[in-house]
Amino acid sequence: MSASLSIVAIIPARYASTRFPGKPLVHIHGKTMIQCVYDQVKNTPEIAEVVVATDDDRIEAEVLRFGGRVVRTRPEHPSGTDRCFEAYQKLNQRFDFIINVQGDEPFIQPEQIRTLAGILTPDAELATLIKKIEDEETLFNPNTPKVLVNTKSEAIYFSRQTIPYLRQYTDKKDWLHNHTFFKHIGMYAYRPDILAKITALKPSALELAESLEQLRWLENGYSIRTAVTTIETVGIDTPEDLARITKK
Repeated sequence: MSASLSIVAIIPARYASTRFPGKPLVHIHGKTMIQCVYDQVKNTPEIAEVVVATDDDRIEAEVLRFGGRVVRTRPEHPSGTDRCFEAYQKLNQRFDFIINVQGDEPFIQPEQIRTLAGILTPDAELATLIKKIEDEETLFNPNTPKVLVNTKSEAIYFSRQTIPYLRQYTDKKDWLHNHTFFKHIGMYAYRPDILAKITALKPSALELAESLEQLRWLENGYSIRTAVTTIETVGIDTPEDLARITKK
């Protein structure tokens, strides 16, 4: 990363959730989830500013309570990317890059954010994290998006299917031993001008087929750099996920 680049981290946080309403406000080891995420991002030296983007009074009040910065956004955004763009516009500050940090990743590590920031240069359009797949359950799980990269470490394609298909190995138990597969870690960095352009795009055929918004960007010719992280963090999607975490 160029030493002169300024980065804002935006954490989209919605109260309404089909699987877990009120998720940002649940407590984990004495803190709300949104404060856990905020504090972890705040501990990343490369981040100049941390902002929570929310459409909810309760989340706004909680962020203000612990001394964080919050921006109100419209409730109808279809994705965190769109919410990030509105929040960035309302900041009325110029940054070289925006990093979108998932609000349900209370154990996100500053090192992951540093890894993503480390591949940003003024000519980068978009960037994200990937991680080597180590087990068959992850490799063949359709809920875990996989990614193919080129020799420049740019994403070629994302899929819920296992890609590439190893035609010469009929027994899929051999796949992990004969190829390096990557899973996608859903943290994005956007250059502001590119963020403005991708949020204006209509959903694409590939995006609708796979239900992965980043395919819209690839299908429209944008470049997504990737950085490999070795860190595995646990996201919380359901009350059951929270119960497992808090028992530890």
